[in-house]
Amino acid sequence: MIELVQFPWSPFCIVQRRILEFSGAKFKITNIPNGDRSLVWRITRQRYYGVPVIRDGKSVIFEVNDDSQVIAKYLDAKLKLGLFPWDQEGVQSILWRYIENEVEGVCFRLNDIYWQQMVPVPDQLRFLRHKERKFGRGCIGHWKSQQRGLLAQLEERLVPFEEMVLHRPFLLSGEPSFVDFDLYGMLGNFLYSGRYRLPAKHNRLKDWHRRMTRLQSKTFAREKELHS
Repeated sequence: MIELVQFPWSPFCIVQRRILEFSGAKFKITNIPNGDRSLVWRITRQRYYGVPVIRDGKSVIFEVNDDSQVIAKYLDAKLKLGLFPWDQEGVQSILWRYIENEVEGVCFRLNDIYWQQMVPVPDQLRFLRHKERKFGRGCIGHWKSQQRGLLAQLEERLVPFEEMVLHRPFLLSGEPSFVDFDLYGMLGNFLYSGRYRLPAKHNRLKDWHRRMTRLQSKTFAREKELHS
């Protein structure tokens, strides 16, 4: 059985979790503390300490750089999901970089404002220390003071995606691609605290998000056959 090693609120973990849910395959989840990566360090043979990580039998799959999609491509090939069609190859590469930088950068800051709700108490010191070492002392308080501006930034950065789903059900075509799951993961991180909703102006994107939340591979395949 496939095992997903994760933090529940991580946008990149939400991406892989939703792909696995969509596939209908049996899988299990192992949650680890943000401040204790010892399991990941051990199963990757001291080659990696990030999340997500997939363990599939004797195979352990993890990313090789900030722009790779090793895990998603492994799941796509193994589960035959068709998320990386050849005719979208270059476009998806450009899009996921935008999604994982411009969109994710705003989403995680807005979510981290409510970090005490999502991080278990025993791990809160390590979480805060990690954030402040990376982004500077008092970073979360600073993001809270900028909350309204960050929400406005997110609304603006989602405009292209709202436009992409004006006349089609998914970002690039009538079928879901990897970038649909990638954007879903970043927004899943933003929505994780329960304190936010998707921007009110982006009605089509809200429809897309509901569609992505319910989407199942087998159901989608049957509906596609009925309408073909």
